[in-house]
Amino acid sequence: MSGTASYALTILAVDDSPIMRKMLQQILQTQYNVVVADNAVDALSVIYHQAVDLLLLDVTMPGVDGLELCRTVRSLPQFQALPIIMLTARDGTFDKVQGRLAGATEYLTKPFDEQELLSTLKKFLGEDKEQT
Repeated sequence: MSGTASYALTILAVDDSPIMRKMLQQILQTQYNVVVADNAVDALSVIYHQAVDLLLLDVTMPGVDGLELCRTVRSLPQFQALPIIMLTARDGTFDKVQGRLAGATEYLTKPFDEQELLSTLKKFLGEDKEQT
């Protein structure tokens, strides 16, 4: 095994903001393999060509938004069990309902608490049972 692939779990973070992608990479890279994409087309390409354990999705993106991407991923049988966490500034009740209806596993709002994000990831990746 190579030293760069020391983390078994891979998270795909999809956000059109370069600042948010960089921040997510910095927060997550100590515990996970982190792959980033800035749009839905690139995100779909990644999940087809690389094993992804969890998907972090922004809702508001140009072109295909996060809700549509979530629906698309959920419509594919091989990704129906993939945890999808919406990570967005849209914090209204209607927005959260839309996220759930699109197939999101969880809905977190920006600005987010780093520890809340990490504990949510651990919950959906099954890591909360096996602390090392």
